[in-house]
Amino acid sequence: MIRTLLIANRGEIACRIIRTAKRMGIGTVAVFSDADAGALHVRMADRAVRIGPAPAAQSYLRVEAIIEAAIQSGADAIHPGYGFLSENADFAEACLAAGILFVGPPVEAIRAMGDKANAKALMRAAGVPVVPGYDGDDQSDATFAAEAERIGFPVLVKASAGGGGRGMRRVRSAGELAGALESARHEAAAAFGSDRLLLEKLIEDARHVEVQVFADDHGTVVHLGERDCSTQRRHQKIIEETPSPFVDAPMRQAMTKAAVEAARAVNYAGAGTVEFIVGSDRTFFFLEMNTRLQVEHTVTEMVTGLDLVEWQLRVAAGEPLPLAQEAINYSGHAIEARLCAEDPAAGFAPQTGKVIHWRPEAAAIPGVRIDHGIDEGGEVTPFYDPMIAKVIVHATTREEAIARLSQALRATPLLGVVSNRGFLLELLESETFGSGAVTTGMLDAAERPTTAPSDEDFAAAVSVLALADGDDWFSSTGRRRCPMTLRAGETTKECSANFERGRLVSIDVGETNIAAPAIETHGLAHVREGRAVWLDRAGQTFRFEEPDPMQRDAAAIDGRVVVTPVSGLLRRVDVAVGDTVRSGTVVGIVEAMKMETALTARMDGIVNAVRGKAGDQVRAGDVLIEIAGEQ
Repeated sequence: MIRTLLIANRGEIACRIIRTAKRMGIGTVAVFSDADAGALHVRMADRAVRIGPAPAAQSYLRVEAIIEAAIQSGADAIHPGYGFLSENADFAEACLAAGILFVGPPVEAIRAMGDKANAKALMRAAGVPVVPGYDGDDQSDATFAAEAERIGFPVLVKASAGGGGRGMRRVRSAGELAGALESARHEAAAAFGSDRLLLEKLIEDARHVEVQVFADDHGTVVHLGERDCSTQRRHQKIIEETPSPFVDAPMRQAMTKAAVEAARAVNYAGAGTVEFIVGSDRTFFFLEMNTRLQVEHTVTEMVTGLDLVEWQLRVAAGEPLPLAQEAINYSGHAIEARLCAEDPAAGFAPQTGKVIHWRPEAAAIPGVRIDHGIDEGGEVTPFYDPMIAKVIVHATTREEAIARLSQALRATPLLGVVSNRGFLLELLESETFGSGAVTTGMLDAAERPTTAPSDEDFAAAVSVLALADGDDWFSSTGRRRCPMTLRAGETTKECSANFERGRLVSIDVGETNIAAPAIETHGLAHVREGRAVWLDRAGQTFRFEEPDPMQRDAAAIDGRVVVTPVSGLLRRVDVAVGDTVRSGTVVGIVEAMKMETALTARMDGIVNAVRGKAGDQVRAGDVLIEIAGEQ
């Protein structure tokens, strides 16, 4: 049995693996970058080893640093979690060469499924249905154009070596193809070290359904049912559930059989996920096989009562699977929501900041599980994935599970950083999700109106700020009016707090007078941040601040500057001084937390200053491009 396990990951998955290992009596070793020195997973482990600076390429992706940490700490096994090096065959091989057990599938299986083109060829040979497409060696634009015409638009450009939505572009016409290929190649090379691409027929109104498989070294392969992952934004999942509300019994039988055959075709061992794209007629095609544990493995655990990390550890140690196929039972319905530091109103742009209020224990009720890797005081940085936590629920029916998940999200406000929590609640309570009708492209196509704070929200924020100043508002006349300007997002209002003999009696918001609210009795979670207030009402979170009258927000005044909306890596700059640009022209790309954000000009003109170069780290609000032109 494994004695000491090093977890080559961070955040919630590292914490989750540590919990199982400790329950099994296995010693744990965490690794950390400089950005994670005080992180929760570091504090949970028996021992922790620094592996480098904050950027993942200099820490969590350094094979030699992680192998050295394992040797130094005496670990006899490494669990890669998901992401980072979890599907890197060279890393798995390096573990074995160092005499360290790799908790994952055989190196040959990782390599076979890591190349999407090769994986599809193997699946065709095994009789598994595959999406029509092109995955040949000729990577020229001309060949891709000819193949796209043969397949028929719309098509999907995909990175051959990766997953998670990286290097993926939808192309609806021939005119869009060249730009999509260039962009996908660049993103794929940066993310996976390979710019090789493939084409697939884009299945319209598609659903994304996957099957959890498990295999051991003794020839046994089982499945643990399907998961529906159709609720996505920007090709990345945000809500997953099991069983799928779309899959019927005949389809389930055929799909799970195909998944088991896929695993057998590569002599698989350990945990794996076979992903399918499903048309509206329930025709399904193989997409890829993830040779690792999935983020959404938790919903499978909820309906089966099994610990999949424990299964991984036992299989890696050479034990047979704990259960045969006929002994695996399912009960009820489970749903997982990914709570992420991102702004849905800004195209799900990643956000950074300090978490100043986050108490997941508030939702510690039967049927609710929250996996997280950050606590109050923790920092969300631009270096890693924006997911903060997974909120998972289990109930007898799907309707009960939806209601329980909404309840759990409402009970756990996250203040200090903008998140998708309000969006998740709106989605869960929508008729579309309730009916099980969500398809993979639906959220990206939908408009997301910004939720503005009400006058009552402004009044609550005013009262928090005013009452915090205590006796400063007492006057000898017995009455005093304290004016203040507050801004929340794009909304600014003139307000005042009205006191009588030191007691707050009412608040003016614009022309509206509101009796002083008792914050504690209105179900409003709130927290101060200097002269700013974070306020949560019914799942919607707002940050109110007193704007600095001496500060000029150039981006809000005119379009003469291009400002980065997120902190991250300036991946490329597409213009130079003297270039002519039009409104809407892409002038650069910023990458943060696995997502690329295009920077666009907002007016016609000539570039007269460029304040950054590819490879620079930038902060949200930095002015990168200046444009001279007509107002």
